[in-house]
Amino acid sequence: MEIIGQQIRITSLTEQDMDFMSKLECDASLWTFEETVETKVEDAKEKYRSHFPVEGETPYAYDFVIRRLNDPHETPVGMVQMWSYVDFRKSWEIGFAVLPEYSGKGYGSESIRLLLQFAFNELQAHKVVGMCNAENVRSAALMQHVGMTREAVFKEELWWQGKWTDQCFFSILDREFKHEMDVRR
Repeated sequence: MEIIGQQIRITSLTEQDMDFMSKLECDASLWTFEETVETKVEDAKEKYRSHFPVEGETPYAYDFVIRRLNDPHETPVGMVQMWSYVDFRKSWEIGFAVLPEYSGKGYGSESIRLLLQFAFNELQAHKVVGMCNAENVRSAALMQHVGMTREAVFKEELWWQGKWTDQCFFSILDREFKHEMDVRR
């Protein structure tokens, strides 16, 4: 699957992308606000392979690689993903990462908007959520920038850098996303 935006396109993760995705997943410098970071490349690959669609089954996760439209080498610049959060409530959770050399160019926000569009239009999601360490102000700002609302702060939810740290919970509803898209037109 491929979803095309103005600057970037997001493509479903394939076996050919596995080296990039597993290195990204295991790069502790990219995940400085996470409680844990995968250290074994093969374990990361197996995790992502388990998300590959199985014929006859509804996927519970979607992993996409972010690429710039104008790049003839099709260099991956990050990833955006979504997994079922509460199935019977039709809610999904998002995650994202953009390599530092490509950050600040709008690729993250555009990829999240494309993912939200997919969630609400194709998957008929009712709600999409995202969470981040309260110290991760860039992640929080990005979620708010794409129209998500900070709903809650879970006090001392994460064990991070030897201390308990708060976690912020963001969300956007189907009707809020559609209103946001109407306003942008």
